[in-house]
Amino acid sequence: MAKIKFGTDGWRAIVGQDFTEDNVKLVAYSIAKYVFEKYGINKKIIVGYDPRNMADVYSKLTADILSNFGFTVEYSSRVIPTPVLAYCAKHENACAVMFTASHNPPEYLGIKFIPDYAGPATKDITDALEGNIVLIKNGDWNFDKTKSSKKDIIIKDFSQEYYDHMETLIDFNKIKTIKTNIIYDGLYSASIGYFDTLLKNHGIKFDTMHMVHDTNFGGGMPEPKPQYMTDLIEKIKGTTNTIGCANDGDADRFGIINENGEYVTPNEIIAILLKHLIENKKMSGCLVKTVGASLMLDRVAEKLNVPVVETPVGFKHVGQAMRENDCLIGGEESGGLSIKGHIPEKDGLLANLLVMEAMAYYGKSLVELQKDLQDFVGCKFINERIDFKLNDRSEIATAIDKVSKITEAGGFGLTKTDRKDGIKIYLGENSWVLVRPSGTEPLLRIYFESDSEDNLKNIQKDILNVIK
Repeated sequence: MAKIKFGTDGWRAIVGQDFTEDNVKLVAYSIAKYVFEKYGINKKIIVGYDPRNMADVYSKLTADILSNFGFTVEYSSRVIPTPVLAYCAKHENACAVMFTASHNPPEYLGIKFIPDYAGPATKDITDALEGNIVLIKNGDWNFDKTKSSKKDIIIKDFSQEYYDHMETLIDFNKIKTIKTNIIYDGLYSASIGYFDTLLKNHGIKFDTMHMVHDTNFGGGMPEPKPQYMTDLIEKIKGTTNTIGCANDGDADRFGIINENGEYVTPNEIIAILLKHLIENKKMSGCLVKTVGASLMLDRVAEKLNVPVVETPVGFKHVGQAMRENDCLIGGEESGGLSIKGHIPEKDGLLANLLVMEAMAYYGKSLVELQKDLQDFVGCKFINERIDFKLNDRSEIATAIDKVSKITEAGGFGLTKTDRKDGIKIYLGENSWVLVRPSGTEPLLRIYFESDSEDNLKNIQKDILNVIK
């Protein structure tokens, strides 16, 4: 039996291999132990699931186990996005258990434990859950001593709580004024039945595609990146004045396509929304970004006099920083963001709505907002990530040490070094390289950024030569 390990956002494994009934029971018992010891038996637990294979079955099994211990358990009556469940955890002062593997391939399933602060579980919590699993497997926890009388599971549709909250964050009447056509690509994800409902409830016109839940996600990947949104891109290219939006499998990430049929990077979206929240909605607070996010965000924040808090890669770090600071917007380069007044968890539904709201306030197309952003910053930033395979995890430290000795790459001299997550070296004024290890594989994730394709390629060549 493989070790159950919680990564940056929960435990994930292939259904039928490591994601089995026995392992799900172990995780459910571990969560029961953690919640009982942290909060007591009166802490409510809510349980939800995305459209993946067996997610409904295993989530119901977990709800049964938790209710058998005597916890009050509310169980989603239908597929639910992670951010909706997380918001309801905060609203109801409950913990939550979400069955999803987010953007992973269809054969995967996972479990996220969401504490009552409604953000990703931090390392101390996941360490405790893993420790509980070891104790339970060794027979070192007597379940009977902590059990109370079994309670009936409450079946609930959590959507209205979330919809009501969105009214406090989004100006839907303003969105109705935009002249741009909207295509919502359901992408077979958990956002179906939620994002479209929000638009319908406010009389916002839109077209749709891929609006069914499919355990195989249409034969593609549940990830809103260009290579998996080709149908949406082609449809936009065949029409005029149209944007598109989509979400990943559990709807905590977003993907936006502009009027030219081009993918708008999450870095650009976060920067546009930072300007929007300050200039149009007169909000204040800091920007929280990961060490892998674009230098463009720092430039925008500097021009807007916004403090920046930088974290290691992973939204659990962003979410923790959002809780510890007066945060206006927190985001990561992989397509997750949240804002002040919401939850410290990424929300792809909110991101889509904010983009439309920004277009409405500025009275401009998304392409125009991208151009305005580039003019505001003064240059264009280009990003790329390479996954560099090693023979063994022992080589990771050696590779990072080699990078730490670099004083020049691509014709640019070293200006600063950061060791927040792996090693990040800054080169010249507009370039940097981040080298960090994968959490599970003998793999280096190498992020590059510069202000031109030529500079980027030259830096990549020098860095890869050093690592090789």
